[in-house]
Amino acid sequence: MPEGWEWDETLFLGSAPYYVRGRLPYAPELAERLAEILALDGHGRLLDVGCGPGVVTLALAPFFAETVGVDPDAGMLAEAARRAAEAGIATIRWVRTRAEELPAGLGSFRTVTFAASFHWMDRPVVARAVRRMLEPGGVLVHVDNHHQAGLAPVRDVAHPPPPEDAIADLRRSHLGAERRAGQGIRTSSPSDEDGVFRAAGFVGPDRFIVTDGRILDRTADDVVAHVFSTSSTAPHLFGDRVAGFERQLRAALAEASPSGRFTIQLPDNELKIWRPTVP
Repeated sequence: MPEGWEWDETLFLGSAPYYVRGRLPYAPELAERLAEILALDGHGRLLDVGCGPGVVTLALAPFFAETVGVDPDAGMLAEAARRAAEAGIATIRWVRTRAEELPAGLGSFRTVTFAASFHWMDRPVVARAVRRMLEPGGVLVHVDNHHQAGLAPVRDVAHPPPPEDAIADLRRSHLGAERRAGQGIRTSSPSDEDGVFRAAGFVGPDRFIVTDGRILDRTADDVVAHVFSTSSTAPHLFGDRVAGFERQLRAALAEASPSGRFTIQLPDNELKIWRPTVP
């Protein structure tokens, strides 16, 4: 874990209702591509660790007989359960627990996935735990959408990109210079993910690119939802000033794009497949 930061249950407090609308989507073919790579056939069990509101969980569930989504945030799990019911998917069980508490009596799995979640965990502890939860022939899959790496500018489009610098300045004016994360400050994410998995007894990874590159139009409401979906600007951090922050945010968006529309290009996704070493 980053030195000086400790996880607490307020990390994404209040963000769940904004998450699906605000976060950028994964490539449309992601689930089908993973099913092709792993020869998924509707059998076996999937464990999605740090599932949030179930974006990847719901996409992959049809390729397994049973799916378990694990997350420590009650709001995220409630949103995930609502979306699963809305989609008519009854093969998913949602479990509120921290990844560090695995195996938590959940049994063994054909596939374990992490999608934009592993960096929030005590990675060596969690990697060792999920290795023991894999059935023979099972794999761990890290799903990376590369959205956090920054988006390339899009040329010859009608609308500008979201004004990220202005949004960051507004965040700092309300919450201070350091990036908030729950009750603490977290200015960076841990690195050397590959080294963590290898030290935990995995070999790989086998890397597969799932192409995207779609040009996506975003409304001001979408951008506001994205801001409130992130840990550094989760609604609870503003207290009774959240409405004032949103007014200023919308004013900044209107100044950047009077039409209230923004255009971005989505990056490709990457699937990294890790296999446990033979004891």
